[in-house]
Amino acid sequence: MSNYSEEETEMMIHAYEERPTRETVEKLSQELNRSIKSVIGKLSREGVYRREKYVTKTGDKPVTKLEIVAMIADELGVETENLSGLEKAPKNVLKIISKAVAGLSEDENYTTSQLEMAEEEFNQTTSPLP
Repeated sequence: MSNYSEEETEMMIHAYEERPTRETVEKLSQELNRSIKSVIGKLSREGVYRREKYVTKTGDKPVTKLEIVAMIADELGVETENLSGLEKAPKNVLKIISKAVAGLSEDENYTTSQLEMAEEEFNQTTSPLP
């Protein structure tokens, strides 16, 4: 037996597909007197819920220190392993070094494709343990 009637389910799906935001989930939660987790769970089981992508305060895709080190290694033409330990430096320092070796000024940013390439290279160089 489902906790939601067919009418409630259809209404939830329609409302969420029309406006797939956290605010819609919160509104549905209040209207149906259910928890937010319950509403998200139901929308997930129905195959319509999309988790929000995390972005930084500046609206950028988050980049790990290891990914920044991979970008630095790529710009220097060396293997990431040769820069072992560099990931322990403060993130803002790594960003400055990364931009410097890429020939960017401190106020310029990497393009999305450069970040995606660095992430892909990072994922290839870090393999799970056997």
